Amino acid sequence: MDKIALLQSMIAEAALGGGEVRIASQHKKGKLTARERLQLLLDEGSFEELDMLVANRNRGLTADQEQFLGDGVVTGYGTIHGRLVYVFSQDFTVYGGSLSEPHARKICKVMDLAMENGAPIIGLNDSGGARIQEGVVSLGGYADIFYRNTRASGVIPQISAVMGPCAGGAVYSPAITDFILMVEQTSYMFVTGPNVVKTVTHEEVTAEELGGAQTHATKSGVTHFACANEVECIQYIKRLLKYVPQNCEEDAPVYPYEPGQEAREALNNIIPLHPNQPYDMKEVIAQITDADSFFEVHSGFAENIIVGFALIAGRSIGIVANQPAHLAGVLDIHASVKAARFTRFCDAFNIPLLVLVDVPGFLPGTDQEWNAIITNGAKLLFALSEATVPKITVTTRKAYGGAYCVMNSKHIGADLNFAFPQAEIAVMGPKGAVEIIYKKEIDAAPNPEARMNELVADYTERFANPYLAAEKGYIDEVIIPDQTRIKLIKGFKMLENKVVTMPRKKHGNIPL
Repeated sequence: MDKIALLQSMIAEAALGGGEVRIASQHKKGKLTARERLQLLLDEGSFEELDMLVANRNRGLTADQEQFLGDGVVTGYGTIHGRLVYVFSQDFTVYGGSLSEPHARKICKVMDLAMENGAPIIGLNDSGGARIQEGVVSLGGYADIFYRNTRASGVIPQISAVMGPCAGGAVYSPAITDFILMVEQTSYMFVTGPNVVKTVTHEEVTAEELGGAQTHATKSGVTHFACANEVECIQYIKRLLKYVPQNCEEDAPVYPYEPGQEAREALNNIIPLHPNQPYDMKEVIAQITDADSFFEVHSGFAENIIVGFALIAGRSIGIVANQPAHLAGVLDIHASVKAARFTRFCDAFNIPLLVLVDVPGFLPGTDQEWNAIITNGAKLLFALSEATVPKITVTTRKAYGGAYCVMNSKHIGADLNFAFPQAEIAVMGPKGAVEIIYKKEIDAAPNPEARMNELVADYTERFANPYLAAEKGYIDEVIIPDQTRIKLIKGFKMLENKVVTMPRKKHGNIPL
């Protein structure tokens, strides 16, 4: 065989991974192969593979174990929407995608290249975990990856798609990255599997119940997107990348936009007349953002707060918004952590923030207090205070108590603060305030209920409005709702060159 033919045969061998039988088995499970996934993810013809001919070591392997070219992971670079990205895709057909020393070294190489060249790194995870035959060498490979994930955090966007098993120590690489996507029914994540759980705690639980896509999308919040299938998962990755820059040195993307009629009359009627009547904040978002541009993140977790990306006049922004349609938009532990994490991502990658406020306060109760709502609520306060990107707040209705402070108030660094005329900015709601301030007077009245109603009406007229805050300069402008989009377009344009000089320090100590 001549040398060119030899090379071509080796390339063909590497492309087959674990062989036709194992590829068929992968397809039978409803899963694509490592290379098929990359073919869908990257622009056509853009993929350049690295380390195709790396092979697993013989050390520690039994006689019946073969060597496979590529050693269970496909790595390289290509483009998505014409922009450079680095990728690795684990190949379950080779030893269940288990991680060996060469496998880890391949991943580390593309991570280093991604850092050096300032481009996103995307990992498609489908692995049975550490290659047991290699012992501590395999564990060292995981640690090498974790270290690079940490070094890359806030420097380049890191996206993890879990498209099969991801268990034990392997879960910590996705956990450090910016966004995790999972596929329903075919992927799962857990530190200890169902068998160990049964042995230690005597709980009977399936892999799907313990660590499936829906579990982590709704209960734990570990995953940001639960996808119906692998094709949808890959489409989500491609859509996500439209909103983020290549690295921390670049500005958020701005796309061509033709100005039109920007007033949105529907906003004048979205907020109900009764202050306790719910409404869907997503309707507000739809009116103020470019058509069909809102891309929600973490949609199934802590639904009392909404986070996601959108375009306003072609400009990429991040949105954090209370959701009155769920738990009245109250802040609790999960909502605070969800919003804090998203805020810090946007700030790290120069994506301006829009905060929409309708919050009655923090959720009361022993469960919240004993599980550290103080510390967790402080995470959101810290994140928004720390953020130096352009920050605009619109208070649509309620902004009460400490939650008013936390939700990007003027006092913690918001650049522009707008309020609708029906906004209520106060220490607490009228009824609660009156019960405290006028308790003795109400108790002494001939008709306590009637006196209570009179005082509530008076308090509402005097304090349940945005004008006292506007008088103090805490609200820059009380706006007619249909003008919101116009104000935001002008505001973000005005703030596009914002620069903030932070105090000299190594880093802050966020209340984790």
